[in-house]
Amino acid sequence: GTRAEKSLGTTNKKSLTGTGKQVAGDITTEGIEEFFQEASNKISTNYAVSETSDENQALLEGSGEAGAHGLFAGVGVAGTVAAPKTVADTVNITGDNLKELRNWCDQYEIMLVHDMTRVAENAWFIKEREEGYADKSVKEIVYEICALTDAATMSSKKDAMVNIGGFLAMNDPELYERACELVVVYEGLHTYGGMAGRDMEALAIGIKESVSDDHMAARIGQIAYLGHRLDQMGVPIVRPYGGHAIFLDARRILPHIPQEQFPAQSLAAALFVESGIRSMERGVVSAGRNKETGENYMPKLELVRLTIPRRVYTQAHMDVTAESVQAVMENAADVKGLRFVYEPKMLRFFQGRFEEVT
Repeated sequence: GTRAEKSLGTTNKKSLTGTGKQVAGDITTEGIEEFFQEASNKISTNYAVSETSDENQALLEGSGEAGAHGLFAGVGVAGTVAAPKTVADTVNITGDNLKELRNWCDQYEIMLVHDMTRVAENAWFIKEREEGYADKSVKEIVYEICALTDAATMSSKKDAMVNIGGFLAMNDPELYERACELVVVYEGLHTYGGMAGRDMEALAIGIKESVSDDHMAARIGQIAYLGHRLDQMGVPIVRPYGGHAIFLDARRILPHIPQEQFPAQSLAAALFVESGIRSMERGVVSAGRNKETGENYMPKLELVRLTIPRRVYTQAHMDVTAESVQAVMENAADVKGLRFVYEPKMLRFFQGRFEEVT
C-alpha cells in the first residue's frame, strides 16, 4: 500500500497517548442500551471517536513539544465493547474514523499504532454497516485498515485462531531493526520470536482463513444468535451485539448486591456453579485500585463477558448458555455478594480468590 512505501522516522515524531481510542465513556447502567444503539446507528459518522477529537487536540496542545515527544497515537480495533475503566474500553472503529485519525496524525507527525487483535471482526462490521463497503471483502477491508496505520501489534489467539503467538509489524525500517534487536533479549531471534515452527505454520493458515467472508459471517452470526436468545428471555445485555462476546448487565440482574461486593464477579461465579460455564468479570475487580488511596475504582458498568471461541461451539452450546443465564437470573435473590480472600497486587481479575458474604 502507499503507506507501506513511506518510511516514518521515530526520532522526530510528536505523539499523544490514548489518541484514537474509541472510548465509550462513563455510561450509566440505565442508559447503556440507548447509548450503544445510538452508536451503532451512527457508525458511518464516526460517532465514538469524534466524541474525543476535541479532547485529543486539547491534550496535544497542552502537552507541548517536550511533553508529546517520544509517544504515539494508538487505535484499537475490536468487534465489541467492554466496560469503561477496565482492561478494554473500545468499540469498533469505522473506515471514516480511521481516515480522519490518519489525517490528524499526519498533520502533527504522530505515529499511528494499530492493535489489530480483532481486525477481521471489525472489518465485517464495516462491511455490514458502513456505506461504500458492502461489495468489498473482509480481506480487502483489513488491508485498507492496515494501510492507514504505521505499525501494528497482533495477539493471534483471537482472529487468527491459534493457541499461541502473535507479531509486531511496522513500516519504519529503522524501528524494525531496533525491534529485531530487542526481541532477541525477550523472546528469541526475529525469525521465530519464541514461537515453534508448528505454531508459525498454524498462524499463517489462521491469518488466511480469518479474513474469509464465509467464516466471519458464521462467527458473527453465532454471537448474534446467543444475543437474540438472551434478548428473548429478557436478560439485560449490552446492545448492539459485538463480534466476540455478549455482555451481561450484572447490576440489573443482581440489583440487591452492592458494587462493593462485586456484582459482576458474583454473577460469573453463580453461572459457573449453575452450569460450569466460565465467563469473565468486567467491573470493579477488573478496574483495580487507585494507587494513591488504595480504594477500588467504581466504574459505572458491571458486566459479565460471555466470550465465544472460534470454531468450537455449536448452536446447542449457545442454547445451553442462554438457558443457564436465565436460570441464574430467575434465582437471582439466592446469589450472594463476594469479598476477596486473596488479592494479588497485579492482575487481580485473573488470580484473585473470593468467598461469599453471608
